[in-house]
Amino acid sequence: MRVLVTGAAGWIGSALVPELIGAGHHVVGLIRSNRSAAAAAERGVEVLRGDLADLDLLREAAAGVDGVVHLAFGHDFSRFEESAREEGRVIEALGAALEGSDQPLVVASGTPVVPGGVATERDRAQGEGFAVLRDANAQAAVGLAERGVRSSVVRLPRSVHGEGDRGFISALIGIARDRGVSGYVGDGSQRWPAVHLRDAARLFRLALEQAPAGSVLHAVGDEGVPIREIAEVIGRHLDVPVAAVPAEGFGFLGGLLGVDQPASSALTGELLGWRPEGPGLVEDLDAGHYFA
Repeated sequence: MRVLVTGAAGWIGSALVPELIGAGHHVVGLIRSNRSAAAAAERGVEVLRGDLADLDLLREAAAGVDGVVHLAFGHDFSRFEESAREEGRVIEALGAALEGSDQPLVVASGTPVVPGGVATERDRAQGEGFAVLRDANAQAAVGLAERGVRSSVVRLPRSVHGEGDRGFISALIGIARDRGVSGYVGDGSQRWPAVHLRDAARLFRLALEQAPAGSVLHAVGDEGVPIREIAEVIGRHLDVPVAAVPAEGFGFLGGLLGVDQPASSALTGELLGWRPEGPGLVEDLDAGHYFA
């Protein structure tokens, strides 16, 4: 299968590209920078230079492949609404190019928060904020199934961890290192779902190859790791005290740390036979590479 991957040089893309190539697929990667393009070409990627703002390029590229995985997203939280609007335009452009083809379009999103419960693939994001904006785009992608696109959404948890991770867990470690204390919000019982990078990549491949039109999938390995447990592992490795810290002490992460947001992947496992095989978050933290 000839597959267009946006965000091919990003965190998820770094694992998905070899996963796809290893399964016999040909990857066309949308890439912006010269450096990333050179590295991708060395890994066997057919490089498509451009960015998400060029909708004509995206439509043309999608029309020339057998499937699309859309990973790219601007994670600058100071312009999240703008990034969400851009994502919506990209999904519509890709969907228009694939309309009536029955070819796959796999879109990345995030697991929702279900107050007092564990989020499943059947749940929607509630309330206001970043998650709701992205959920609307995910639902637009699911809706493309009615237009003859084999669309699916892979929802990612708060931590997609592994060696080289520069996401939320790395940010928490940086804050603890700078302030000399590994903190948590409230009593630290709030739970974060997590998945190892390689497991997430494998699910994107399975979605591309097998997911029925309109599927919502959860790339969740750990259903919910208590924030205090994460803080304790960080504190142990950095040899700093562990203590409750006001949410504002974590910047934009404070709001996320204060919310209990476990998620399940049971329905995804039943549908595609996907099971996490990599280490859990705590095991991965204890491996030491986050602190090297």
